[in-house]
Order: sequence, then structure tokens, then C-alpha cells
Amino acid sequence: MTPDTIFRLSSILALIGWISLLIFSKTLWIGKVLTGTIVTLFALLYTWLIATNLDSFSADSFNSLDNISNLFHSRAALLAGWVHYLAFDLFTGIFIVNDARREGIGFWPLLPCLFFTFMFGPFGLLLYLLLRWYERKSWFGGTE
Repeated sequence: MTPDTIFRLSSILALIGWISLLIFSKTLWIGKVLTGTIVTLFALLYTWLIATNLDSFSADSFNSLDNISNLFHSRAALLAGWVHYLAFDLFTGIFIVNDARREGIGFWPLLPCLFFTFMFGPFGLLLYLLLRWYERKSWFGGTE
């Protein structure tokens, strides 16, 4: 399978995961199902991409911005980075939905947080943490 095909398939799979998360966000099982399937598949794919392309990495691959830039000239490393983003952004979306359910935060205020997590990962998480603080005056459980 070519890197372009893996890219397209993994992107479609991520979109299916996000749509499923939105449709079934009120259920208790969606996070477990998505983590047990799509996120796990991404983790396996990422591990395979790294393991089969170890020659793209060197001891100093991560010690400067220039070296990271050079690393991503490898299509395999770039694809691994993309799968990394897809896995962690979806996992973060699952966390947001599950945490909001526990905290009693409604679905509609979550939509911008989930959209921005889908598009810009950490920014969407930041929006959710701010929403959580605003709604519950709590960062991570209890009141502050």
C-alpha cells in the first residue's frame, strides 16, 4: 500500500471516528469503542510506520527545529506524524466528550471545542478547559 493510500484511508477513518463521536456522544460506550478500534489501529499503524522506517531517524533527529524539518522530508516520517496527529486529536476528543458528560456540560457548548480539536488539536482542548472552568469553576475535579 502506498503512503498516499495510507494517508487517504487513515484520514477517512479519522473522519468516521469523529462523526461517530458526535452522533453517539451521549452514549457511555462510544469512547471505549473508538479507543478500542480506531485509536488502536492508528497506534498500530504509527508503530509499524516507525519500525519499518527507522533509517529515517537518527540520534539527533529531535534536538533542533532544523533537524525535525529535515526528518519530515521523509514521506514515511511525515505520514507517521500525520497518523500521530489523527490518533491524539481523536483521543483528545473522546476525553472531552467523556469528561463533559461527567461534569454535566451539555453537548452544544462542546461543538466548538470538538471542531477546533479536530482541526487544531491543543487549541480545541484549551477551549474545552476554559469552558469547563467557566461552567464548573473546576480545572480537574472539585471546585477551586
